[in-house]
Amino acid sequence: MKPLEPGASPVALASSSSSPSLRQVWQPWAVLREMLVKTWVIAELEARKLRHDPTELFTRAVQPALWLLIFGQVFARVRAIPTGNLSYLDFMAPGILAQSVLFIAIFYGISVIWERDLGVLHKIMASPAPRAALVSGKALSAGIRGLTQAVIIYALAALLGVDLNWQPQALLGVVVAVILGAANFSLFSLIIACLVKTRERFMGIGQVLTMPLFFASNAIYPLAIMPAWLQVIAKVNPLTYIVDALRALMITNGTPVFPLGLDFAIMSLTTVILVALAARLYPRVIV
Repeated sequence: MKPLEPGASPVALASSSSSPSLRQVWQPWAVLREMLVKTWVIAELEARKLRHDPTELFTRAVQPALWLLIFGQVFARVRAIPTGNLSYLDFMAPGILAQSVLFIAIFYGISVIWERDLGVLHKIMASPAPRAALVSGKALSAGIRGLTQAVIIYALAALLGVDLNWQPQALLGVVVAVILGAANFSLFSLIIACLVKTRERFMGIGQVLTMPLFFASNAIYPLAIMPAWLQVIAKVNPLTYIVDALRALMITNGTPVFPLGLDFAIMSLTTVILVALAARLYPRVIV
């Protein structure tokens, strides 16, 4: 132990010796807090764009509305698809919500290409914000857009007589599932944008991927009636786990095929991996 210098206070000596360890303890939390703040700033900046063009939300809602009103009503009468103790419309509504989230998020990366062409992206990249915060903020803003679609689809489903689960914990679970689902596909979209770098190629790839992701999932028919090869594809499709979680939470007496914890674990793990990849590739979009 270091001897006490003349005139030095034991309390001051103790505090000075312990302060470095305190800084070491609090530093990771400070970094995390800064990361979250910058992520929210980027998300809020992206969400402001909805004020300038709110019609985008309603035009995006046209397609899922048609699926519910036409496809869902017709197949509910045909009763050709076994859905257990749920009506087909109840079974289908969570899948259409997941579809809406997918369609919004999968083309989200084109905004990065527009920002690059307008010169906005260079200013964003020059900021001291970590790359992970930049891509996480964009993913969170996609989740906010997804929640606006959830409100519209909930309203349509209620009008059509879908047996919705209005319990607070179920609604909270739906919010988390929608945000994670939108984050997954928007980050995947950002990665594609960083690789192809042109609007034409990006739109082509996005259109090619959208329908296979949707139909190779349990959105409009259960996994049990799929052929074996399609079941394998569906089980590696992240949309399957989003739909499974939404079906368990959104519908009264809805039961998941997989454990609900597994659904959220896969969505969360996929989000973390995609954030790391997108943050690494993000600077490439401007070169």
